Amino acid sequence: MNTTRRRTEILSLVRETGYAGIDALAARFRVTPQTIRRDVNALSDDGRLKRMHGGAAWPDRNIAYGTRQVLNLDAKRRIGRAVAALIPDGASVSLGIGTTPEQVARALAEREAAFTVITNNVAIAALLSETPRIDVTMAGGRLSDRGVTGEAAARVFAAYRVDFGIAGAGGIDPDGTLLDFTPDEVIARQAIMAHCRQRVLIADATKFGRPASASGGRIEDAHLLVTDAALPPALARLLDTAGTRVIVTAAETAA
Repeated sequence: MNTTRRRTEILSLVRETGYAGIDALAARFRVTPQTIRRDVNALSDDGRLKRMHGGAAWPDRNIAYGTRQVLNLDAKRRIGRAVAALIPDGASVSLGIGTTPEQVARALAEREAAFTVITNNVAIAALLSETPRIDVTMAGGRLSDRGVTGEAAARVFAAYRVDFGIAGAGGIDPDGTLLDFTPDEVIARQAIMAHCRQRVLIADATKFGRPASASGGRIEDAHLLVTDAALPPALARLLDTAGTRVIVTAAETAA
């Protein structure tokens, strides 16, 4: 097994379990502990894992925006296109921070239609500002990792009642609690969801079970969840009971 594949599998394993020990990883991949330490160090330097004594954990902080843009990109693109296809011409939309909402914006920009967009995502505002038929309002406040969060951003979202509020989350706890990496991120996300007619939660499969330290909101509060893989059974039952619609995008296959 080459280095790239082994590191990809290490990421997948740690994402699923939350933590993996150096010795256990060495035994699993039939390499030396020193090799695994080099893998963990490289993945940690990229922000994709957190070095721990004797092992590696899934980071309780967000990965740098530029790195996240290319992680699970095909899945995020499918989610973005699926959500954009649901939005009628002329609709108003609030879009939150993160790279999956950015893919929704990219799909909207490809449409020959006019939209009104309110966002706290700098990448989205920059992208859509190049599309004259889309009217963009950018929330103000403290800027961090290409997003504006906190009370100042929340006040901007509260000034509107849009047709669709579209937001992701840093992670989704197994009990359905929505997680983010700072309380300010939670405040902004909840403002998006509170001031819209249709609440749309978007999350690729890596978000399920991913830890983050700030909590607020529930997965079943959404009217619609769009994801790229089957849900964990407990969450599927929760959403079925709540009446939340779920769209699972299919992987594209070669013709």
